Amino acid sequence: MRNRYLDLLRFLAIIRVVVYHVTGWGTLTLLFPAMSVMFALAGSLMAASLDRSGVPAVGRRLRRLLPSLWVVAAIFVPAMLLTGLPLTPRVLLWAFPVADPPANYWGALALSPIWYLRDYLWFVFASPLALWLFRRAPWPTLLAPYALLAAIEAGMLPNAPTVLRDFGLYFGAWLLGFAHHDGLLRRMATRVLVPTALALGAAGAAWIVTHPGPRGYDLNDMPLGNALWSAAFILVAIGRAPASAAWVDRNALLGRAVTVLNRRALTAYLWHMPFVVALTPLVDVVGWSHQDPVGLAIRVALVFALVGVVTVLVGWVEDVAARRPPELLPGSRTPGGTPARPDGTLARPGGTPTAPGCVPVSPAPAGRAVAPAPRAPEEYTTKLSVR
Repeated sequence: MRNRYLDLLRFLAIIRVVVYHVTGWGTLTLLFPAMSVMFALAGSLMAASLDRSGVPAVGRRLRRLLPSLWVVAAIFVPAMLLTGLPLTPRVLLWAFPVADPPANYWGALALSPIWYLRDYLWFVFASPLALWLFRRAPWPTLLAPYALLAAIEAGMLPNAPTVLRDFGLYFGAWLLGFAHHDGLLRRMATRVLVPTALALGAAGAAWIVTHPGPRGYDLNDMPLGNALWSAAFILVAIGRAPASAAWVDRNALLGRAVTVLNRRALTAYLWHMPFVVALTPLVDVVGWSHQDPVGLAIRVALVFALVGVVTVLVGWVEDVAARRPPELLPGSRTPGGTPARPDGTLARPGGTPTAPGCVPVSPAPAGRAVAPAPRAPEEYTTKLSVR
């Protein structure tokens, strides 16, 4: 069974990302450092994949990540080429973004979340070695990205490439995901975890207050403060994650929304920013400034509505990439009317879950034992977010 608490964290992170990009409210990054949380969750999933499949898990992660990007590239790259983007070999980076792919004046903003996929690819490539090191020297491995970031911020590596800087900023969260998967955070006594989180949070807050960026106290403008504050948040939010959160599905609407947004996180991530950019001219047309709460609420609602439309149109690509039966909206009822559970199993009339592809077992006569139906392997899906 999937942990619905972690699914809820992804759901909230995606919501926060979209609202932040529409409103520009930097305070949201402090209240919920969504991107670092998503990296931590992705790191936990990557460790689980490596445990199941070994190094081939890297290829499987790429298979699930890239097709949705290719759909976006198939639409936006020709549009950028027609509006001034030079046709050079670097355009091929839109197929495999190990570095920032080129974009024209409007594409650079509308497709700016591509940086996350760039970092995600590098983190996936580094994971087999990083997990090996983590399990032999967990604490030095955990501290290494933060030491790297501190060195960069101190000017010791003035020409550090962007990817290396982002390893310092975000790979620590990815490694905390390893720690969550291996149970290291869960085994930490509360008397150790809480003071550690408080110390990291205090250090991050001190850096944030003394090093405000051009947008004030926006974590995206202060890498070291971002890393420390996010680490403290992750220790509390994920380090003490409950084993389940069944209450999420007690409300049918909430449970379905969490399921849909988890299974379509990559689609929402890739498509929401173009809609934010497309709606920006409305500020000049109807006066919906960032100080107008009604106008902002309307813009947020419009962006979510447009993301919902594109999710129905192309979100099924995520199912195909994960080798699941494609659905217009995940979590719908099966053709026979049986509701699908959030973990991919089917609820049988008697309440017993039946995994897809497994043959349900009929009740046995009294006194006779019945062999249990085979269990389907738990699915782990790649989830993404943006700043």
